[in-house]
This record gives sequence, structure tokens and C-alpha cells, in this order.
Amino acid sequence: MGQKVHPYGFRLGFNKTWRSRWFAKQGYHATGVAELGRAVGLGAGALYHHIGSKEELLLTIVRAHLEDVLAFGTRLLATEGTAVAKLHELAREHMRLVAHRRTELLVMLREVDSLTGQRRADMLALRDAVEGVWDEVVRRGVAAGELADLDPMFVKVLLGAMNYTLFWFKPDGPQSPEQLADRILDMLLHP
Repeated sequence: MGQKVHPYGFRLGFNKTWRSRWFAKQGYHATGVAELGRAVGLGAGALYHHIGSKEELLLTIVRAHLEDVLAFGTRLLATEGTAVAKLHELAREHMRLVAHRRTELLVMLREVDSLTGQRRADMLALRDAVEGVWDEVVRRGVAAGELADLDPMFVKVLLGAMNYTLFWFKPDGPQSPEQLADRILDMLLHP
């Protein structure tokens, strides 16, 4: 089989923005390999030589996004600080992703279920690990008396609210990503 392109070193224009844009624009199932090949000046066979399969390309997008987010959260968990401060920093980072890596986030949210078999299971486990970072910050905050005993759905509701901003938040608008993150979090912590 041909040489695969390393996920973080795509040749032929396969950078993070490009590869995410196609799936974000049309959806994974509506995007054909021939179409992807034409976009970079290759036939479908030549494209397969470089990416392996369309699903491998999707896996690369989803995995890179989730691994980056998990690494940030894991580093944050290991730092000193209150749970509330850590929740704000997690929320700010999430909103920075909405502002600056929106196509990758959109593809991950919409298309992770397009993966099959072990790939899908692995990425869902990785997504759960990301959510687990948020849950752990809340657990520590409740245990330390910094947070009220929050509803078990708190993290899911918070992430849902921030993910929905993909459809309306404008990075060049009146609020910065960090300001919006703080506002959303404060509304949920202090209704």
C-alpha cells in the first residue's frame, strides 16, 4: 500500500482547515473521494494513496481535535487553582475553539458517529474522556465545598450551550470568546 500522510503533516494541501472544511460544508457522507481528489488536483486512486480512505481522513480530524482538547484539560487538572477558576478556563478554551477552530469542532460534533467499528468506539471513548475532565473538575469543586451539589447533567448542559454557539457566535462580534464563556458558565452556576 502507498505511503500514508502523517496526520499532522499533510502534503497536497491537506491541512487541518482544508480537510475539515469539506466535511463541515457537505457532511461526511455527502463528500465523495473523487471530489476531495479534484480539490487537490488528484484522482481518487492517487488520493487513496495519500490518505488511505475517506474514513481515515475523518478519523484524523476527530482524533486530532479530541486529543488536543484532552491534553489541555489534563494539564489544567494538574495545576493549582479553584474548581471555579478551572471551569472558567475550560469554558474559555472551548469558546476559543469555537472562534478559531470551528470547522474542526463542527466536524467532530456532527460526524463522529460516521466512524465505524473500533474507530468509532475509540473516538467516543476519547470524547467521554474529555467530558470526564469537566466532570472531575466539578467533582473536586463539590468535594471542596466550592460548588453546590450540581445536577449530574450540569456538564452536558454547559457543553451543549457552548457547542450551540457554533451557529451564532461571531469571533469579531461585541464579545470575545472568553467573555462569552464566562457569561454562559456564570448563567449556569448562578441561575
